[in-house]
Amino acid sequence: MTQTVFHTLIIGAGAAGMMCAARIGQKGHSVALIDHAVKIGEKIRISGGGRCNFTNRRIDGHDGSPYYVSQQPRFVRHALSRYRAQDFIRLVEAYGIAYHEKHKGQMFCDGSAQQIIDMLQNECARGNVSWHTGCTVTAVGKLPADSAQGTRFEVRTDQGVFHCRHLTIATGALAVPAIGATAFGYELAKQFGHSIIPPEAALVPLRFEHWAQQGFDHLAGIALPVRIRTGSGKQAMAFDEDLLFRHKGLSGPAILQISSYWQPGQCLSIDLVPDIDLADALCSGKSDQKIQLNTALKQLCPALPERLLDFWLARPEFSPFAAQKWADIPNAVLQQLGRSLNNWTLLPSGSDGHKKAEATRGGVNVKEIDPKTMQSKLQPGLYFIGEVMDITGWLGGYNFQWAWASAVCAAEAIAD
Repeated sequence: MTQTVFHTLIIGAGAAGMMCAARIGQKGHSVALIDHAVKIGEKIRISGGGRCNFTNRRIDGHDGSPYYVSQQPRFVRHALSRYRAQDFIRLVEAYGIAYHEKHKGQMFCDGSAQQIIDMLQNECARGNVSWHTGCTVTAVGKLPADSAQGTRFEVRTDQGVFHCRHLTIATGALAVPAIGATAFGYELAKQFGHSIIPPEAALVPLRFEHWAQQGFDHLAGIALPVRIRTGSGKQAMAFDEDLLFRHKGLSGPAILQISSYWQPGQCLSIDLVPDIDLADALCSGKSDQKIQLNTALKQLCPALPERLLDFWLARPEFSPFAAQKWADIPNAVLQQLGRSLNNWTLLPSGSDGHKKAEATRGGVNVKEIDPKTMQSKLQPGLYFIGEVMDITGWLGGYNFQWAWASAVCAAEAIAD
């Protein structure tokens, strides 16, 4: 079997892997990218509805750790301050890629996500990166301390044997197995003594028992802005985002965001009419009103979809009052109705799992990684970048910015 020596070998040719390889190669070092997939960058291609939400402006100029889920969220601070969203935007601009900002700092390509993949491949070409796609790794091992050219690792594959001084793991996590996600990175990390925070689906739709029996499946397709909460005390988390009703549960940005914080057994609280104290408005406004309750609700909650409102008033506790005059309805009923819409409490039975998740929470324990270099504290020359670590960003470009920032941080440490 052929044996090839590289300064740096990177396993995983996704967002973080390509970014890291390009930077190291452009510093004049020999670098190779290995990926078991033949078509690379698939997670980039499908992101943002095919337009790639490649970063988020909000992360610049302050501590970025609140936007990340981890047992050690402060781990991200150094890398995110060293390579900012604006730095990646400048790279996008240098390639003439048109982009736009949606809401909350989210940056998207005007055209196709393929432009970002092409840009990264071109950056790799500038660094003379050696590509080995459709390449299966069969074994990774340490070399003797006195090995030739200072190499530390041997990587055996079905395309030959590689030796390298620096080995970087950029294999991603378990989300979207249909495009090749595997647990390879976790297994390799454990081989070198690292511990793994149990991986769980994140940024994922949630399911609920008896959903269809209770008739909620008939609301599929309805979307509306809500305030969603879970947890309590210091563990409490809330988002103001859009909610989407599905045939099998709930999705939309509100659910995807909260799913990264939700733990089995915890309830969700959803305010379907945020910024309105509906119980108070219903009770204080009913005096001398001749309109029916359903008409009153439509006036008080213009953003509440009519199909959802009618469904809510058809519930057994409210249906006897739906067509009654607003003024004649007891305050106790109005308060119960208002609270039910301001604080719809429900218990998820689970999620759609890694198959439908956009990210994975958990991964390689970052306590065992140097936040300034991404190098393992347990094995010199071994680096971790991107989502393989216990770092999960919010929806909205934060995970890609972590990929770019951690990759650049590792590349600078390796190249220097």
